[in-house]
Amino acid sequence: NKRAYELLEPCEVLAKRKLAGARIAHADETGINIGGKRRWLHGFSNDRWTLLFPHEKRGTGAMEACGILPEFRGTLCHDHWKPYYKYDCRHALCNAHHLRELTCAHEQYGQQWAKGMQDLLEEINDRTIEAGGALNPHLQEEYRGKYRKIIAEGDTEHPPPKDEREKGQRGRIKKPKPRNLLERLRDYEDDVLRFMTDPEVPFTNNQGEQDLRMTKVQQKISGCFRSKEGAEIFCRIRSYLSTCRKHNISATTALDLLFQGKLPDFDSCLSSSAE
Repeated sequence: NKRAYELLEPCEVLAKRKLAGARIAHADETGINIGGKRRWLHGFSNDRWTLLFPHEKRGTGAMEACGILPEFRGTLCHDHWKPYYKYDCRHALCNAHHLRELTCAHEQYGQQWAKGMQDLLEEINDRTIEAGGALNPHLQEEYRGKYRKIIAEGDTEHPPPKDEREKGQRGRIKKPKPRNLLERLRDYEDDVLRFMTDPEVPFTNNQGEQDLRMTKVQQKISGCFRSKEGAEIFCRIRSYLSTCRKHNISATTALDLLFQGKLPDFDSCLSSSAE
């Protein structure tokens, strides 16, 4: 494992460069246990490259240390973790998360606007798929009108809480989850609906979540990483194997090449796959 980790340093550098220059990238993060302490695993990926990166922090400190997002200028798909918005790129929000939150708002809080929004997003997605990945400008405006109408209905059904702070009380007024969701959908309309305007942008951030899944399996089986070094070794090797799979290279072939001191010709693999 240690030898593989050392041999894979050039591949990690390549993956970071490819992802930083990509038109589309997915980002996600999840908690991991390293030596009994809560740490974070960051994932940056697309349909060709995977980079997993363990760090003690969840926010921009980790993202700066990884080095991808400071150089990234494409469209970043994510679940609205606020630190992502500190980077100068376009954003696309995960609508799988929105559908789950809208279901909760409707079923647990009785919010009728949430059911309407859930149905609308699913309808837009179906129409976008039928259209080949993007809607024409006329349909885009039609659906934006419906989207804003539902937001207005939500404002009527669930208005913001009144400012009833006692004298001397500071801080924000706490808002119920449905209200927070409503305001997010209102304020980030372009990022929520980017999938219907750009054929390269997906409806969800499933790619990013899938690329973290094997690490969650490892944590379920092993319980934790014993050391930071162990987590770094696992993540670099796993990033390599995931990237190879995306280029139709088997794990056996990938490891055989690695211990011969070689790396796959990823560009050649892409050409062969296209043919």
